[in-house]
Amino acid sequence: MNSKKRAVLFCIVFLGLFSVVAVVYLDLDCRDGTEVWIYKRKLQIAELKNEIDRWLTIRMSGSTASKSPHTTPGERYALLDYRNEYGNQEPKNVSLPQWFNPRARMDVDTLTPWSAPIIWDGTVERSILEDHYKRKNVTVGLTVFAIGKYLDKYLKNFLTSANIYFMPGHNVIFYIMVDNISGVPSIELDPLRRLKVIPVEKESRWQDISMMRMKTIGDLIESRIRHEVDFLFCMDVDQVFESYYGVETLDESVAQLQAWFYKASRRVFTYERNPESAAYIPYEEGDFYYHAAVFGGTPQRIYNLTRECYEGIRKDKEHNLEAIWHDESHLNKYYLRNRPSKVLSPEYCWDYNIGLSYEVKNIKLSWLPKAYEEVRNK
Repeated sequence: MNSKKRAVLFCIVFLGLFSVVAVVYLDLDCRDGTEVWIYKRKLQIAELKNEIDRWLTIRMSGSTASKSPHTTPGERYALLDYRNEYGNQEPKNVSLPQWFNPRARMDVDTLTPWSAPIIWDGTVERSILEDHYKRKNVTVGLTVFAIGKYLDKYLKNFLTSANIYFMPGHNVIFYIMVDNISGVPSIELDPLRRLKVIPVEKESRWQDISMMRMKTIGDLIESRIRHEVDFLFCMDVDQVFESYYGVETLDESVAQLQAWFYKASRRVFTYERNPESAAYIPYEEGDFYYHAAVFGGTPQRIYNLTRECYEGIRKDKEHNLEAIWHDESHLNKYYLRNRPSKVLSPEYCWDYNIGLSYEVKNIKLSWLPKAYEEVRNK
């Protein structure tokens, strides 16, 4: 009996000493700056859960969610619940269900068929995102072209409103492309904002200005922007910010629903329908119609988008073709092949010529009246 007690006591002492040694070893390992083993172990567990998540998604949707743009809201909510923090995530380290509530707006679609969030007023817990991005100390870039008469007519209003409403409380760099540096208005910016003016050549036609911006943005990302910002937005200058346009819009790849088509059937989308064009989309394909007046994401994702759009434009020119809506047609083709990880509702780019809409509750950015005869003439 005594020998058994001694054996048990010996085992307890041995396990205790082993635990102490293990803790000391791991502590020294961490102090040496190495938490790789622990991290890799967590990563393996997360990868396993992702595999389970993908299996559950396929089982639940019957593979329809990835193929059909007509997945029901209930199916999409179920997919979101299963994905939880191991599925579609943005921002990093903050799971989608923590800051996004698709059920908060039952009057509109709040999830894409591939379970990316569609951001409407009321669906976002903004304080969680604000805290996260302030801890990350992110910098957001914003490119805008103000060429010819667009410079005098629109740039001041755009910059003045962006200084107030675009990413307030966060670091922002405005990249302003102009053909006349002396025409850039003097604006007193918030201390967190910087303005960088970049001279560009004016194209002979407004269509070429619209299309060549893709090449210009791609070149700038490659040479400087990727070193300066964490996220980047590209916008048209003939717009004005009206309310908070904040970090809820940030993601790896962000597309904007075109206000005139957000409730329309894809059969009436004005995609490029010429099979000879690089921007061609058949009538039976397409998810949404996206507006080229606003697109965003990480510098790398925007670089990929602009390069692919420019290559499509270049190939069309070689065949004496021009897509119906120029760079916007190529942008829609890109997003069809590379679906965005976040979609912005028409509240983030509204046209008052449409009139009032009960779904649009808080307009963030709006089109200004178009004066094409004035600004597109030499």
